[in-house]
This record gives sequence, C-alpha cells and structure tokens, in this order.
Amino acid sequence: MRETDVLVIGAGQAGLSVAYHLVRKGFVPLSRSSSGERSFLMLDAEDGPGGAWRHRWDSLTMDSVNGIYNLPGMPQEEVDSTLPSSTVLPEYFARFEQRFDLDVLRPVGVQGVRFEEPGDPRGMLLADTEIGTIRFRALVNATGTWRQPFVPFVPGMRDFRGQHVRTVDYVAADRFSGRHVAVVGGGISAVGFLAELSKVTSTSWFTRREPEFVDGDFRREQLTLAVEKVDERVRQGLVPKSVVAVTGLRWTPTLIAAKRRGAMNRQPMFTRIEPGGVRLQDGGFQPVDVILWATGFRADIDHLSPLGLRGSGGGIVMDPPTVAGEPRVHLVGYGPSASTVGANRAGRVAVRRLVEYLDG
Repeated sequence: MRETDVLVIGAGQAGLSVAYHLVRKGFVPLSRSSSGERSFLMLDAEDGPGGAWRHRWDSLTMDSVNGIYNLPGMPQEEVDSTLPSSTVLPEYFARFEQRFDLDVLRPVGVQGVRFEEPGDPRGMLLADTEIGTIRFRALVNATGTWRQPFVPFVPGMRDFRGQHVRTVDYVAADRFSGRHVAVVGGGISAVGFLAELSKVTSTSWFTRREPEFVDGDFRREQLTLAVEKVDERVRQGLVPKSVVAVTGLRWTPTLIAAKRRGAMNRQPMFTRIEPGGVRLQDGGFQPVDVILWATGFRADIDHLSPLGLRGSGGGIVMDPPTVAGEPRVHLVGYGPSASTVGANRAGRVAVRRLVEYLDG
C-alpha cells in the first residue's frame, strides 16, 4: 500500500496549481521522497497532460478562449492565436509538469475515498484506485467537471430518430452540414456553437430562461460579485452555479455576426421531443436532425460519496476551498474556484490550510 501525506486527484489547472504550491512548501513527490520529508502523490485519469483541454473541439482556438490560463510560476509563451487550444494547452501543461518534476501517475481512476477510522477527526484516509489502495493524511480533489456533462430530462428523448450530441462530443461544425441543429443551453459553449454552426447549416436555439447579454468587457467588480455569489451558495451547501451563469454573456464580434445571421433568436425550451423534431411551447413543431445539449456540467465528485460530505442542500457545505468542519479535505476547482484564475488562488489557499492541519 502506498502511503503519503497529501493525495491530489486530478492534474488539470486546479491540480497543477496545488502541486506547485506543495513544492514551494517543501513537499516532494512520493516517488522521490525520503524519510522525514513530507510527500504528495498526484493521480490523473487522463492518458496525458492537459486535463479537459485535451478534449476541446477543434475550432476552439487560442484567440477564442479565456485569456487567463497561466499556471502559477510559469507564464505561457506567446503562441499562434489560430492554433487549437486542445494542442497548445496540453503541451504547456506537460512542460509545467516536467519543470517542477511532479511525477503524475496516469491514467489512474479513483473508485472511492473513505475515512480509515470514521469518527476520528485526525485519522488517515484511504483511496481505492486502479493501482491499489493509497493511505494518506489530507486530500485535495481537483477533478473538475468535464467528465460529468449534464443533460436535463425531456419527455420523448428516447423516441428521437435524430442524433443527441453533448458538449463533450462536439468536434467541428462541418460534421453537421445540411442538418438542422437545435442548440440547447444559455452559456458560452451554447452561443459559441450557434456562431459556428449557423455558418454551415440551419439552427434553432432553446433556453429555459432568457440569457442576459452585456456590452463590452466585464468590469472587475462584476466578476468579483459573480464569484461572491457562487461562494455564498457553496457556503450554504447548495449545488454551485457557474460564474458565467451569474455574470451573463458578453457580445463579441463573433456573436454579433451570428446575430445578424439570425442565429441568436432564442426560443423558450421545447416541451417534448418527438421522433422527427421537437414540440414547441406554443404547440408548433420544429423538425430537427440533431439536438446539441450545451447544458452545463456537474462536479465530478462521485468518488467522494463514501465520505458523506453532501448535505441536505444537494451540495457540500464549504469554507472554500475546504470542506467546512473537515480540514483534511479540500475541493479546488469546485464552486467559486471553477475557473483558471480561481483555481490558481484556491490552490494556494488549500496548501496553506493543509500545512496548518499537518502541523497540528
């Protein structure tokens, strides 16, 4: 059985941020640690570096992603803005892992995490993984959301003769040329898909609520307020919302062009899916070949279920990024830290707190 001081699950933006701050505090990867040194072990379910960026669609180039993506201690070099993010960022993450000698073990899935002695507030934890059981003193979970796409239930879904596609399945717009695509969702991914698809085929756009658009860039105080709202939800133990859901959407030149093409004409959510299309709220019928579900994600934390962290509100009561009342467990990339800059900051706070716990 492997034994370490800190187990980090996930090697995306959040996990690498945590590892950087662990190294700065004197922790050593378990594979190179010696007696008397504090150690950590990083596990990642992916085949290689890059986290969720490995799976982004081909057309998501560097000039269309959020510009705040630098990892701590190693700014990204200037790159061709037309290159796909699914290539550039995994290469950047790989260089980061090599520079700080993080010794990430991959691909390793984690089936469950549990307390070795339930009821002992300073007891060890156990993780059941594909490489055996790991024993450790503190956990940083940084598994993000990419592996948990959310698709709401709509009557008739199984009767649809067309194609259901989720955000994680999307590759490129030209694959849908000549087919009518219904895009469902009110976030950045949904409007991005609309902008691309409307160039090559016909589209319809459906959301449960009217999306809120703003002109120009978000002001710093807007973003701060949005993060505070998400932070308040997780402190109450509610299921976290994305920061985007709170801030609204920004009118970009790409979206303005899509609006001129008529692609941004939002309709209320359809009431039923039928074999050849969707039934509209006004009783009308829209023929559809593809339904693209850009309806968000849920936190990928099912493996933490044995810890019994979820409360009556459906989420986990947090003192972000630490589980409230449980100084051994930290969730980075959950709730207010589910963004590139947020993950970096949360990684620093999590490491400071776990050091305080380990110091007793």
